[in-house]
Amino acid sequence: MPKNAPEKSQPQPLIIEFNNNLFASTPSPVPRPSSLAVRPSHRKNYLCPMNRKVRVRFAPSPTGPLHMGGVRTALYNYLFAKQNNGDFILRIEDTDQNRFVPGAEEYIIEALKWSGIIPNEGVGFGDGPHAPYRQSERKNLYKQYADQLVKSGHAYYAFDESEALEQLRKDMEAKKQTFAYNAVTRVNLKNSLTISPAETEKLLAEDANYVIRLKVPADEDVHLTDIIRGDVKVHTSQMDDKVLFKSDGMPTYHLANVVDDYLMKITHVIRGEEWLPSAPLHVLLYRYLGWENVMPQFAHLPLLLKPDGNGKLSKRDGDRLGFPVFPLNWIDPETKELSSGYREKGYYPAAFVNMLSLLGWHPSDEQELFSMDELIKAFSLERVSKSGAKFDPEKTKWFNEQYLRQQDDSDLAANLKIAVKEKYHFADTDPRMQDSFLEHAVRLMKERIHFETGMLEIGSYLFEAPAELR
Repeated sequence: MPKNAPEKSQPQPLIIEFNNNLFASTPSPVPRPSSLAVRPSHRKNYLCPMNRKVRVRFAPSPTGPLHMGGVRTALYNYLFAKQNNGDFILRIEDTDQNRFVPGAEEYIIEALKWSGIIPNEGVGFGDGPHAPYRQSERKNLYKQYADQLVKSGHAYYAFDESEALEQLRKDMEAKKQTFAYNAVTRVNLKNSLTISPAETEKLLAEDANYVIRLKVPADEDVHLTDIIRGDVKVHTSQMDDKVLFKSDGMPTYHLANVVDDYLMKITHVIRGEEWLPSAPLHVLLYRYLGWENVMPQFAHLPLLLKPDGNGKLSKRDGDRLGFPVFPLNWIDPETKELSSGYREKGYYPAAFVNMLSLLGWHPSDEQELFSMDELIKAFSLERVSKSGAKFDPEKTKWFNEQYLRQQDDSDLAANLKIAVKEKYHFADTDPRMQDSFLEHAVRLMKERIHFETGMLEIGSYLFEAPAELR
């Protein structure tokens, strides 16, 4: 680990108050659990002024397969953009090269294509006016903004060695306290706020390892309005001085995210609830960079929960209970472990998308089956719930059944013919390979199966004699 590596922080419970009810989650790190207060407010008009086109982005990191929760985030961004004649962008946020997983970026692109969630511009979908869309290729853009923050007094150089920070953390843990690099502790640490300007310049000239940290005020309330959750307030005493830039020339997520959203003219940031604790920090960055008047509106989506509602839906839950949590099959490049995907399990992409759309969003009536065009017309961020959405694997199968029954018999028969040919190697002249026979077989089985593959499984008697008669 580099000597100036930013300290690792552990996720801690976040308590968010909604109408005097407490909803607990485990989002991205936040120093103290009671720091974020969310107060309900009437929903305001969240569309852009007339002179700004709606522009949203899906910005995953290529650290592994895309979880179905990530696909839902992409879907909601896509629906919102299409409904408002806006643009939907795919941006790959790969500033943390240590966590990069080979094949993950290609997986994200293929998953979006299979789901029918097609960006207007972005990695794998064609360059637009704000290319490149891979953050590692935008590396030279970020330093000027980090320098601007230092120059304006809103950020500072920190030269602390990782060993010293780790010892501080252990000392605090021994006292049953949590260490945070913040307005209280920074005055006793090695940074440009505590050493002389001459010493700072000397260390920089010597290419000493450093990071640039945001200088969070000691005693302020930071406010933002979330489209889904209402008014959010956090006191800066509960925030830490996040690392924005490292001496290896790479920004951290926080700086790159805000700079790219500004440069790409993003108007709405629609992302998962786990990023809610980061939102006040991003508000400060917009303010300190002079971009507060074009700051995007935020909407933080609810978590996808396990079928029993206890905790966030994870890969382990799928492995344990026998359902996929990824859109496509994924083979871990190191362990070679296979994780199943909805595509390979036989789900229709339209059924998968329909199911995802209703995990958090509620239409204004009892309609459950939606085409993509119908979703674009009906979707509204105002009808997205604050509370987590329980995943129901049996309901997911039900959606696939409905879409299977909508298929033309002739199309299903054509697919069945391929499967029969592969399994039984019948001659093309065999009566069992004729379209009329296969369409009749489809009509017999269509109402009894979840997936097309089930036709050959339960209908084998149509193509071969029972074992005892052979």
